[in-house]
Amino acid sequence: MKQAYRINGGLVNKSKPIKFTFNNKQMTGYEGDTLASALLANGQRLVGRSFKYHRPRGIFSSGSEEPNALVQLRSGAHQEPNTRATVVELFDGLTSESQNHRGSLDFDIMSVTDLLSPFLGAGFYYKTFMWPKAFWEKIYEPIIRSSAGLGSLSKLEDPDKYDKGFLHCDLLIAGAGPSGLTAALAAGRAGARVIIADEDFLLGGRLLEEEHTVSGISGQDWVQKSKDELDAMPNVRILTRTTVYGSYDHGIYGALERKTDHLADSGNKPRQVLWRIYSKRAMICGGATERSIAFPNNDRPGIMLAGSVRAYATRYGVAAGTNIAIFTNNDSGWQTAVELVSKGINVTAVIDPRDTAPRAHIPGVAMIMGASVCDTQGRKALNRITLTNGQVLNVDCLAVSGGWSPNVHLTCHQRGRPIWNDEIAGFVPGGNLPVGQSIAGASNGEMTLGAAIKSGHKTANAIVKELGLSPSRSQAPKAEDEGFAIMQYWHVAGYKQRAWIDLQNDVTSKDVKQSQAEGFKSVEHLKRYTTLGMATDQGKTSNILGLAVMAEATGKTIPETGTTIFRPPYSPVAIGAFGGRERGQHFHPTRLTPSHNWANEQGAEFVEVGNWMRAQWFPKSGDKTWRDSVDREVTKTRKSVGVCDVSTLGKIDIKGKDAAEFLNKIYSNPFAKVPVGRVRYGLMLREDGICYDDGTTARLAEDHFVMTTTTANAVLVYRNMEFARQCLFPDLDVHLISTTDQWAQFAIAGPNSRAVLSKIIDKVDMSNDGFPFMACSDVTVCGGTPGRLFRISFSGELAYEVAVPARYGDALIREIIAAGEEFDITPYGTEALGVMRIEKGHVTGAELNGQMTAFNVNMNSMVSIKKDSIGSVLSRREVMVADNQVRLVGVKTVEKTDSLSSGAHFLAKNDKPTTANDQGWITSVCYSPHFEQHIGLGFLERGHERHGEIIRAWDGVRGTDVLVEIVSSHMYDPEGGLQRG
Repeated sequence: MKQAYRINGGLVNKSKPIKFTFNNKQMTGYEGDTLASALLANGQRLVGRSFKYHRPRGIFSSGSEEPNALVQLRSGAHQEPNTRATVVELFDGLTSESQNHRGSLDFDIMSVTDLLSPFLGAGFYYKTFMWPKAFWEKIYEPIIRSSAGLGSLSKLEDPDKYDKGFLHCDLLIAGAGPSGLTAALAAGRAGARVIIADEDFLLGGRLLEEEHTVSGISGQDWVQKSKDELDAMPNVRILTRTTVYGSYDHGIYGALERKTDHLADSGNKPRQVLWRIYSKRAMICGGATERSIAFPNNDRPGIMLAGSVRAYATRYGVAAGTNIAIFTNNDSGWQTAVELVSKGINVTAVIDPRDTAPRAHIPGVAMIMGASVCDTQGRKALNRITLTNGQVLNVDCLAVSGGWSPNVHLTCHQRGRPIWNDEIAGFVPGGNLPVGQSIAGASNGEMTLGAAIKSGHKTANAIVKELGLSPSRSQAPKAEDEGFAIMQYWHVAGYKQRAWIDLQNDVTSKDVKQSQAEGFKSVEHLKRYTTLGMATDQGKTSNILGLAVMAEATGKTIPETGTTIFRPPYSPVAIGAFGGRERGQHFHPTRLTPSHNWANEQGAEFVEVGNWMRAQWFPKSGDKTWRDSVDREVTKTRKSVGVCDVSTLGKIDIKGKDAAEFLNKIYSNPFAKVPVGRVRYGLMLREDGICYDDGTTARLAEDHFVMTTTTANAVLVYRNMEFARQCLFPDLDVHLISTTDQWAQFAIAGPNSRAVLSKIIDKVDMSNDGFPFMACSDVTVCGGTPGRLFRISFSGELAYEVAVPARYGDALIREIIAAGEEFDITPYGTEALGVMRIEKGHVTGAELNGQMTAFNVNMNSMVSIKKDSIGSVLSRREVMVADNQVRLVGVKTVEKTDSLSSGAHFLAKNDKPTTANDQGWITSVCYSPHFEQHIGLGFLERGHERHGEIIRAWDGVRGTDVLVEIVSSHMYDPEGGLQRG
C-alpha cells in the first residue's frame, strides 16, 4: 500500500523506510513514525471496534490519551494486546493486528449489538439476564464471558526481561515540553541534580507538533539546542520513553522506562525498567490533553482531535484527510487550520459556535460562525457532515477541539483535589499539592507558549533557592503568546442520534443523563454505572465531557458536580515491570539445604517447600514410578536405617536466666522444670486458644534452650516469640536468635541408626541408658567437629537427629552414608518422611491449619491447668471442648485396592452427601508399604469414640466414594516401643 497521505516536511527520516504489517497487510512507514502515523499515511482509516457496540473506530488522537486505536502487537509469546497505536514506535518487521471483532475488521459479526443498543444502555447488566433463572449458567454467562475483554493474551510465559531500579535527584521534572525543558535548563545551570522524564521518544512536547518561534529560532531547533546543552551537563539525566506514572509519599515517584519496546530484537536487554525516583523536589510539566465535543454520531473513523491532526501534519508529515473540516469552540482549532493550510492540506471550513472569529481570514477556508456539527455520515469512514444551519459538507476528516484539560493526575495521586478554572474551562491543580511538588506550564493552566516557558523558568529558579543553590543569571527563552480564548460548549443537544462521550466504552450523553435520572448522582457512581472513564485511556478525553453533561442534567455547575479521584498509574504499566527480575525461580530467594549438592549427585527429585528446595525422593534403577522410590525408602528405613536432611526445620536459640520461665508462658505444657540434657515436645497456642505450632525444645544448659519449629512456621513462630518477649513479658531476662541457617541437621532413623551414629559421634555412650529417648547433648563428630545430638523421632523408629554448623553439612551427609554402607543405609525424601509421619500419627500444617484446638488434635492433656500460658484460658471455652467436636483419627481403606484423597468428607454408610450429613474430613493421605494399603489422618465428629467403625469417605470433586475404617491416629507402633528401644 502506498503512502498516499504522506506530505512534505515532518521530523521522520524519509531516507529510512520501514516495513510493517497491519492485519497481515504489508505497509511502509519511516523511522520516527508511530504505528498510528504510518497507518494514516497509508490511508488506513478503520483500525478497531468499540467495546460494547462494536462500532467502527479510527485513530482519534496522537498520544497516550488514545481511546480507539488499540492494537495487538507482535506474535507468539511476545504478543501484547491493548496497545495504543499512537505511542508505538515503528520498527522494521513490526506486526500489528486490530482487535475486538468477530470475523474480519471490516465485517464484524458482533456489530449486531449496535442494533440492540436500545436494550443495552447504562447499567443494562444490572437489569437484564434475570429470567429465566436456568438460562444464566447455560446461556447468558457463556455469551457474556466470550464477549468480554478486548485483545487476547498468548497464554505463554512472557519471554521478555524486566528490571527495577532506584534514582535520586534534587529535582524531578515530569514532562519535557516547553516548560519542562526551560525548568531543566534553569536548574541544571544552577548545579542541581536533575532528572527530566518524558513519555515520548523525543523531547519538546507541543514544539514538535506546532509551528512556533522560541528565542528567534524555530521551536524544533530550540528543542535540539536545549537537548544538546542538557546532554552536556553531568548533573542532568534525560529519560525519554519514560512515563512518570505515580506520585507517592515523601517525594517518591514511580516511572516506567520503555528500553527496547521500539526494537525488533531486545538483544537480551530488559524490555522495560521500573524506576523508583526519590526527589527532594518535583515539577509537574505534563502539559494538557485536548478533548472533543459531544455531537450526534461523533464516533466515526475520520473524526479526530484537532491538535492531533496538526501533530500528524507537522511532526510526521501526514495528512489526516484530503478534505478537512474543523469544529472548535476555542482559538486552538483555528491555529490548526492555519498550519494545515500552510502545508498545502485542504481545509474546507472552520465551524465555531461562537459569534466572532478570532482571525479575519484564512485563504480558501470557509469560516462558519454560530454553527455546530449536528450529524455525520459514513459507514466505516467519515464522508459527510451536517451543520445546525443546514449546510452539508463533504469531508473525510473532521478535526474537533473542545478545549484543553491540564494533566493534573500526578498532583492528585495523594488525594489532592483540582479546582475549576473558568478562564480555560478546565480543572487545574488545587492548593493542596504533595509536599515538595510544584506545577508549571499547561499542567497549571498556562495555555500559551510564552506563559508556559516563563512559568517553567520561574518555578525552577524558586526551587533552586529552596535547595540552597544560587539560580543562574540566564533569562527565560522568549516566545510569543498566541491567543487562547474558549467558549464553554460541551455538546450539541436537541438531536435524537447518539452523541458519544467515551469512545472506547461506548458511553453516550444519553447514558449520563439516564444514570442521573436513576439516582446515581455522585460522579463516582456515574463512572461505575456507565463505565465512563474506566477504559484503558482512563477518561483522559472524556471525563470533562461527562461531568459537563451531568452538570447540565442536574442543574449544577461543573465544579459543583466535582470530579472523580485520580489514581496511579497514569497510563498502563506491564505487570512484568512491577515484578522486575523477581519471577520464576527468582520470585523469591531459593534456599538450599546443606546436603543439596550431594542429593543432586544422587539424582534426587526436588520439590519447593516454601523458599526451600528439598529432596522429595531418590529414584534408583528398578524404580518404575515415584511411588516405587518412596515405598523402597520407607521399607528400608523401617527395616534397617535411613537418613533425611531436616535442616529446614525452624531453629531458635533461647538464652537467659529466665529462658525456662519464658518457654513456660509460650508453650501450653510445662517447661519450667525440663532437666538439662532433655528434650520436650511442646504445643503453642494462639491467644484465642487455637493451635499455632508444635515442635521440640532441648535444654542444653540452665540458661540455654534450642527450639525447633515446623518449616512453614519458622519465621512466624520467631516473630510471635519476639512479640511476646518485647511486649507481653518485657521484664524477663531472655534473648532469642534464629539459627535455622546456621545448622545442618540430619534425621537418622531405623533399627540400625544407633550403630551408624556410633561410628560418627565422638565419645558418647549411645546405649539406651546412656542416651535415652528424648535426650540431647552438645557433642563432637568425626574427630572433633562441634555438633548437637537429639534422640527424637518423627518416624516412630529408633531415631536421632544430629546437627553440625551448616558449612559442615555436605561433609557430614557423606560421612553418614559411608558409615551406614554396611547397613545398606537409604537416603529418604519428604514423601517418605510424610508417609512415616502419617503411619505414626504426627500432625503437620495439614492438621494444624489455624482452625484446630488442642482438643481436636487429641492434645488437650498438653494444655496445663496448673500454669498460665498464651491461649490456655481461651482454649478451655465450652464450645472448644464440647464432646461433639471433631477429633483426630486414623483412616484405613476397607478394601486394600481402594485409594484415599485429601479433602474427602466422612459420611455414614447410607447418608446422602449433604452439608447436614457431613461428619468430618480427611487431611492427609498416603500409601503405606507397611500396611500395604492407603491410610490417612482426618477429623471426625466424636472420632475418639469411634475406632473400628466403618463409614464412607466421599470426594465430590474427584468422584470417589470408598468405605474406610476409623482407627487410632497412632497406627504404627502405637505403644512407642520402637522409638524408645
